[in-house]
Amino acid sequence: MSDKNKSRAWLEVDLGALMANYREAHSLLKPGVEMICVLKADAYGYGAKRVGQALYEGGVRFFAVATVPEALELIDALPKDIRVLCMGEPAPEEFETCIRAGIRVTVGRAEILPALSRAAQLMNRPAIVHIKLDTGLHRLGFTDVADLLPAMKQEGIIYEGVYSHLALRNREQSCAQHELFAEMVKTLEAAGWHFPMVHLLDSIGLVRYPDWQYDAVRVGAFLYGNVPPAYEHFERRQAVGRFCARVKRVATVPAGEGIGYDETPLTRETRVATLSVGYVDGYARSLSGAGEVEIHGCRAKVLGLICMDQMMVDVTDIPDVRAGDTAVLLGGGITLNELAEWGHLNRNGVTACIGPRVPRVYKS
Repeated sequence: MSDKNKSRAWLEVDLGALMANYREAHSLLKPGVEMICVLKADAYGYGAKRVGQALYEGGVRFFAVATVPEALELIDALPKDIRVLCMGEPAPEEFETCIRAGIRVTVGRAEILPALSRAAQLMNRPAIVHIKLDTGLHRLGFTDVADLLPAMKQEGIIYEGVYSHLALRNREQSCAQHELFAEMVKTLEAAGWHFPMVHLLDSIGLVRYPDWQYDAVRVGAFLYGNVPPAYEHFERRQAVGRFCARVKRVATVPAGEGIGYDETPLTRETRVATLSVGYVDGYARSLSGAGEVEIHGCRAKVLGLICMDQMMVDVTDIPDVRAGDTAVLLGGGITLNELAEWGHLNRNGVTACIGPRVPRVYKS
């Protein structure tokens, strides 16, 4: 790890932990079920290129992302035998790019198929499609197979997959979604359509509903150590990231003063450490007054409002803190679940929102 990468704030990414989580998730798959590794949002903030390379070396060949640019980044970074599913429906102006690059296109509206077919025929190359069915998440996809079937008879389209996504509100609702999904797939098959890849489950679904694996499971959060606390082998998951920042200044502030933009007066004379990280770097402003960081193995409470580029913490009770020391914002004794709870944050969003000016530093 270079000093340059550690000059301000950085995110350490443990690829060994990532691969241990991959192997743990893979152990839950039934024989013949493929894992689609989800690397959207720059691999949940950990860096899609390096994470993708590690997973490829571990045997993964199918990836999923949210956008066409994300798919192209992976295709450029990895060998040509990978497959990439774009789970967000591409815009018409992206169809040719998808066809040329072999990106698997999600289709959830009937009007998309004729335009996609025209692009494929003009290029004399097939468009590879995964049909998205809306079974209760109400985000994207067909709610009625009757709307889909008339539009499917298009030249130049290969229907590789069909899938849906559970809302995961409760077991009763998940069971209803699964039953609807199975019924919709059966209707498509009865009409003569065969899909080599049927998939429904994500990371949480893999843990909760192992009998619904079909041909593939889309695994994202599990790779990064973010699994439901109810997972019976919770202790096996490993933290992948360690978010750190430099202490830039330590000063004593008298009682009665406010810190930063916060008007709340200090109740005691306080040693205040300024850290070179702020909300634009991904330490959410909702953590103001609620979050804690670790310095010298001890907890330091966040003081005042978190600024765009800096934040302040109370180090009164931590001796010998000096400028240049390392503060750990996530990792060490500070868990992802704990940080998310402090800031009322989505656990995946904690790392996915760590900003691009924070360098990612990798270790095997």
